[in-house]
Amino acid sequence: MPTKVESLYIRKATREDVPLILKFIKELADYEKMLDQVVATEEIIEDSIFNRKKAEVVFAVYDGEEVGFALYFNNFSTFLGKPGLYLEDLYVREQMRGRGIGKTLLAYLAKTAVEQDCGRFEWWCLDWNKPSIDFYLKLGSIPMDEWTVYRVCDDALIELAKEF
Repeated sequence: MPTKVESLYIRKATREDVPLILKFIKELADYEKMLDQVVATEEIIEDSIFNRKKAEVVFAVYDGEEVGFALYFNNFSTFLGKPGLYLEDLYVREQMRGRGIGKTLLAYLAKTAVEQDCGRFEWWCLDWNKPSIDFYLKLGSIPMDEWTVYRVCDDALIELAKEF
């Protein structure tokens, strides 16, 4: 059942939402100036989220229209010995920002993390995205400046895998 906050609902995505999920991913990528990096297809999204259950998606629905989304999954903290909730993407359409929709999505995910006995709720933010950084700081989030993210992908990933 959807969660209602005034005229805003948070609802879990269904298999029928695959085209909409991909649309939101592309809108976010365009905002982040990374649209050329999106290789996801509807088939990949459907398989990863609904068949293999590697992530979950919720939508913010305002006056009957999906205006934001969040894609998240569980990770694990060895230090805490507990799962965490990792937010991969959160996006609210530009014309709908400033209405509490992003905060409602984050509150929904925080509640989900608490209900799942997660030790942490984490995400990354691009260092140039000052409006989002300011927003996250107001919520009490703490930047993890002492950590550096490393990534192995594409040919390097395949080559590393061959070492085993």
